[in-house]
Amino acid sequence: MGTFEVSRSTGISASADAIHALIDDFHQWRTWSPWEDLDPELQRTYSGPDKGVGATYAWKGNRKAGQGSMVITGSTPDQVDIEIAFIKPFKNTNQATFTLTPTGDATEVEWTMRGQSKGLWGVLGKVLPMDKWIGNDFEKGLVQLMVVAEGDN
Repeated sequence: MGTFEVSRSTGISASADAIHALIDDFHQWRTWSPWEDLDPELQRTYSGPDKGVGATYAWKGNRKAGQGSMVITGSTPDQVDIEIAFIKPFKNTNQATFTLTPTGDATEVEWTMRGQSKGLWGVLGKVLPMDKWIGNDFEKGLVQLMVVAEGDN
């Protein structure tokens, strides 16, 4: 068992406020999340506040989508922290952080996930490194976030 950290970043031609609004509200994730198209019949449940600290999103889907939940544990204008609890196809809890850094007329967005490589995560990590596996999803999500955020300008 070991730890892992996967991080990807991109520049988006939109304000940090506009991007923050898309990340800090789980209802908005349907417009950009790389996992939303894994199961057309995905069951979603939202609880707690609509956005910000305490907002919770739970999902249950097919074999590809799995089952789990996310809760926003921290939210400032330049960062959103999320605890992700996976239930199926394996149990694990990880921490994700979105960091927003204004750069002139754009915003640099960094998406990082940290966690323990144990159980199925550990096995998958030996076959396909976590950086490659999760990193590809992060890259897809950041491109989709860019399209949505820049389209709102």
